[in-house]
Amino acid sequence: MAKDSISHSVIRRMPRYYRFLGELERQGMIRISSRELAERMGLTASQIRQDLNCFGGFGQQGYGYNVSELHAQIGKILGVHAGNKTILIGVGNLGKAIAQHIDFEKRGCRLIGIFDSNHALCGKQIAGVTVDPIETLEAFCAANHPVMAVLCIPKTAAHDLAQQLVKLGIRAFWNFSHYDLRMEHEQIIVENVHLGDSLMTLAYGLQHQGDTQE
Repeated sequence: MAKDSISHSVIRRMPRYYRFLGELERQGMIRISSRELAERMGLTASQIRQDLNCFGGFGQQGYGYNVSELHAQIGKILGVHAGNKTILIGVGNLGKAIAQHIDFEKRGCRLIGIFDSNHALCGKQIAGVTVDPIETLEAFCAANHPVMAVLCIPKTAAHDLAQQLVKLGIRAFWNFSHYDLRMEHEQIIVENVHLGDSLMTLAYGLQHQGDTQE
């Protein structure tokens, strides 16, 4: 199946498959059926088979899936070993937490640069990477060619900085700026993350927990 024909919802489920299969592999499980995997993940066996069929056939009828092999194949699909050169901009509380607690290398990325406009932070090391002044960004990109940027900056700065970064070779954004980036360039990938939206979804569940449908 052509990559551009795979729905976004299927793509969003792939990291979850990878995570669950990794846990099963660490537990020593050798094989698993689509039915058992579905029960563990709260999906249907049909949904799992349809999702995986988007990327080719992985299981064997009557045997199920080899856990290690499927985990490795999904990792390959996701590009977890690609080592995409990544920079992070903005080391306030959120940016610092992301740099310190996200294992970039296990998720297809390699954090090679961190930048901030606050010169008092520059020179400090976070997760083994030295914080550089934002004024050095252009020269850094020219020398190191990063392809992904993590934005932990004020929303007012997001649009203009993203446009600049595209000119510097950035092709993907993990955006925490509370501004919905919409890039004109079709080849630029954006993942807008709004942590507050997730919290409000939970609040909605509590607000309507006792509701019944007629």
